[in-house]
Amino acid sequence: MLSELDQFYLKQEEPFKSCLLGLRDIILSVDKDITAEWKYKLPFFYYRNKMLCYLWIHKKYKQPYIGFVDGNLLEDEDLLVEKRAKMKILLVNPHEDLPLSKINNLLKLNLQIRQT
Repeated sequence: MLSELDQFYLKQEEPFKSCLLGLRDIILSVDKDITAEWKYKLPFFYYRNKMLCYLWIHKKYKQPYIGFVDGNLLEDEDLLVEKRAKMKILLVNPHEDLPLSKINNLLKLNLQIRQT
């Protein structure tokens, strides 16, 4: 039987499914201490047991995004604040190539913040 986490990805329609799976793989490849978990009914990623980021689909923009925990400490023109105090999100267009270097840079910067 599939976990709720696996079911989340499999029930998505294309192109969201491929985009979210690609984002998952990118996030997990950044550091061996990043783990994927099912938390708050969405895919969350932890770094050494501390929340790092999560994946979701924006209702208004109809695009997948990475939500960065403590995103308020990240500076990037592509990050949106919206109504969250500590979170910022990076929208990802599922019809284009994933912005690999931007995602990697933001994740690595977030990891550095967590280590200080």
